[in-house]
Amino acid sequence: MWRKIILGILIIMSGVAGFFVARAQVVINSTLNNINRDYDTALKNVDLSGIKVNSDDDIINVLIIGNDYREERFYDADGLTDTMIIATMDKKHKALKMVSLMRDMAVDIPDHGLQKLNAAYSFGGVQLLYRTIAQNFNIELDGYVEVGFDAFEKIVNAVGGVEVELTESEVSYLNSTNYISKKKYRNVKVGKQVLNGNQALGYCRIRKGGTTITGLMNDYGRTWRQRTVVKAVFSKVKSLSMSKWIEIANEVLSEYVKTDFSNEEIMKYMKDVIMMGQTTVHQLQIPIEGYYRESKSEYSCGDCLVLTDGVSSEINRTSNAEALNDFVFKYNGKEPFSYGTFSSKE
Repeated sequence: MWRKIILGILIIMSGVAGFFVARAQVVINSTLNNINRDYDTALKNVDLSGIKVNSDDDIINVLIIGNDYREERFYDADGLTDTMIIATMDKKHKALKMVSLMRDMAVDIPDHGLQKLNAAYSFGGVQLLYRTIAQNFNIELDGYVEVGFDAFEKIVNAVGGVEVELTESEVSYLNSTNYISKKKYRNVKVGKQVLNGNQALGYCRIRKGGTTITGLMNDYGRTWRQRTVVKAVFSKVKSLSMSKWIEIANEVLSEYVKTDFSNEEIMKYMKDVIMMGQTTVHQLQIPIEGYYRESKSEYSCGDCLVLTDGVSSEINRTSNAEALNDFVFKYNGKEPFSYGTFSSKE
């Protein structure tokens, strides 16, 4: 008798649970439908014939593009790709990774010759940017997410701001320039503090003024700041409830956020990240230290970063391509990454 009652209760509970899971999936799908999608620009449609690229079914690589499209600038074009990050979900080694690609790197852009990396998007959008990354660094990308600056501000505000530590030079720069676009927020201070969206955006855009707490300057400092803020947002989002995720997503997804991932793919990757249970995000930036030099005007790219083999001053992208692929496909996250630790010929 009691077994039948208990079995009946379990069946009812299963039915109720199933209803709420189904309902949650409907709500999430409805939210994800707000994302701007243009499947004509899907990376899987990019012709990579003749280009050797590395891939792994257990390692998902997503190109994150920060697009300088802001309403107050009245752009008719797509803006500038000042941020290019490869975000990796490594299920093989159970690790999360981020690689910043510095925009001023001198690379071969198909049909356009030697140019700065961020020029690729201007010439041919995300598809040409992908071909350029594949051709110069031999890596396959599984999709992209493009985020406008306005959406970035809203995301940071939606999670309650992000805590960062500012140096005296960064504070001086942010409070005296228009990098923080709204004057009323130009009141940051030295040390740790919570920045709102407008302040965080200004912080991420610092390039030639200010030194980070790690001693980085120029574009190295900027890419470090970008990864630091992305990590901070990611950490805060993970601690929020599903209802808050949906609230934030509904607020920002339709505003200058574009991807070639389907709802099903996004939900699968979200589930995979949760199942991995990882909180640490390992970082790298390309070019790596010791394998580049600065160039002022000797090449068509003008003031750019020339990739080298660390010995000769001649252009050579092999070392940086190997370092990128070692980090993405072989690094297990259990010790600090160092180029040369892994054999790229394995």
